[in-house]
Amino acid sequence: MRADRIFAYGATAGLIGDLLLGDPRRGHPVAAFGHAAAAAESRLWRDHRGWGALHTLVCAGGATGAAALAARAVRNRPALAVALTAAATWSVVGGTSLGREARAVGGALAAGDIELARERLPHLCGRDPQALDGPQIARAVVESVAENTSDAVVGALVWGALGGVPGLVGFRAVNTLDAMVGHRSPRHRRYGWASARLDDVVGWPGARLTAALAVAAGGRPRDAVRAWRADAGRHPSPNAGPVEASFAGALGVRLGGTLAYGGRVEHRPVLNGEAGREVRVADIERAVRLSRRVSVLALAVCAAGRLARGRRAT
Repeated sequence: MRADRIFAYGATAGLIGDLLLGDPRRGHPVAAFGHAAAAAESRLWRDHRGWGALHTLVCAGGATGAAALAARAVRNRPALAVALTAAATWSVVGGTSLGREARAVGGALAAGDIELARERLPHLCGRDPQALDGPQIARAVVESVAENTSDAVVGALVWGALGGVPGLVGFRAVNTLDAMVGHRSPRHRRYGWASARLDDVVGWPGARLTAALAVAAGGRPRDAVRAWRADAGRHPSPNAGPVEASFAGALGVRLGGTLAYGGRVEHRPVLNGEAGREVRVADIERAVRLSRRVSVLALAVCAAGRLARGRRAT
């Protein structure tokens, strides 16, 4: 069986597994990687970019290398190769858990239980929930759904189409390292620089595909394109900007503005500010459904692209 078909079949099975089962409750491979990366940081940490680059190389390189060895071991056994691809895809994508957590916060807001909503919000993002009221929490959820559609689903599928199982695992390893050390806290400002920059690089294609698919699937293509073109470049993140702007236009809402992270306040530009309205609780469900449509379309695009590349190579 050709490698392109192995990816198409395995990625489809893996995404279906995520849609049906979500993330495993215990023993999640990404959590195991996080524990290993934290242990490596405890030994390697210095307030220096070079040591942070070494940490990135050891963790992301080690995970990618292990995945490459596993893929090589089954390359002549198609059924096992498909199963490995399916397992890797299921392990690294997180669309169902993303939707579940978003809906949990939305349900708490709809019930008027803002304290429960604040308690659940850290499962989605690193905002300071005590500084947020109901509409601000709803906005944070929609922004997190948009950004994580790229980070937790589409980006992984893109790199899986490009690099197979090592691409799937390597992307998620880099993305996890960015979440752990890539933020601008005093401890990680220098140490996490390499992880953050590498995440910007590997996240670039998935973010653009996510934005394009949000345009196609959101029901407001002109508004989504306009918001993407007008506002994406104003966002401090080169990858979150296109995704959040296109989601804002597709949903007809305003995103961005003042945010609180770990004791510091950021004043970000408003996305889709002229045409959008304030985020409402009902928009959380709309964002989750848009995320699901984008994820399915991303699988179709990535599988088709990999099959087309395989046909050209034969």
